[in-house]
Amino acid sequence: MSQIICQKIKHVAIIMDGNGRWAQERAHRRLWGHVRGSKVVSTIVEQASDMGLKALTLYAFSTENWSRPLSEVQVLFLLLKKFLKREEKRIIENNIRFKVIGDCSKLPEETQKLIADLEVATKEATGLKLSFAFSYGGRDELIKAINNFMAKNPGVPIDEESLSQNLMTADCGDVDLLIRTGGDQRISNFLLWQNAYAELFFTEKKWPEFTSVDFKNIVEKVATRERRYGSLGDKDSLEHSKQTAQSQAKLFKRR
Repeated sequence: MSQIICQKIKHVAIIMDGNGRWAQERAHRRLWGHVRGSKVVSTIVEQASDMGLKALTLYAFSTENWSRPLSEVQVLFLLLKKFLKREEKRIIENNIRFKVIGDCSKLPEETQKLIADLEVATKEATGLKLSFAFSYGGRDELIKAINNFMAKNPGVPIDEESLSQNLMTADCGDVDLLIRTGGDQRISNFLLWQNAYAELFFTEKKWPEFTSVDFKNIVEKVATRERRYGSLGDKDSLEHSKQTAQSQAKLFKRR
């Protein structure tokens, strides 16, 4: 099973939703849910690494989340800082490459330094590529990627490959599986380009009650799905499907 997973599921993205509602259902403040939810992150990262996945991208804080109460935003920032301090050693020891995608400039300076230091310390790591999406928005990422390409290549039309290479997750590739906890069934401006052919899995479980066993079971279940990428049969990758389609189109044109 592990070999099948590595072949078909390389990049998993998770929308970690339901923290506040989980806490309110237990007569607690929303902030308590974020605290409990932050503890789940470590177990999921460890499970992803143990399974041999190539990349794991976690949606921690969106550009829209800035509209939440200041107290809640401050707690999310504090939890990120605590995570970095608590998990730095384990991330390095487990050969995990860490980075944050999004706009880090709005984070406290101390947290920015912790992020920068850990990114530098793990830039040569060859294991799991762990990305935190913080102050991130998919549409914003696309606009920045296009503008970046145009600035470097004035007057040159942009293509799919060029756009992909200018995204914040360029070295992680497309998402194979998107998981969302908390019951909602939408992607909420998360990795819009990268999720084009992702398998989607929505669970009613809220993030604080999500376990490493849940994660493993979902990945293994999705790995058995047939992925056709627009063709009639199972394909190894989207690139394989594109190459086959291009070959067929050229053959048809000659006729």
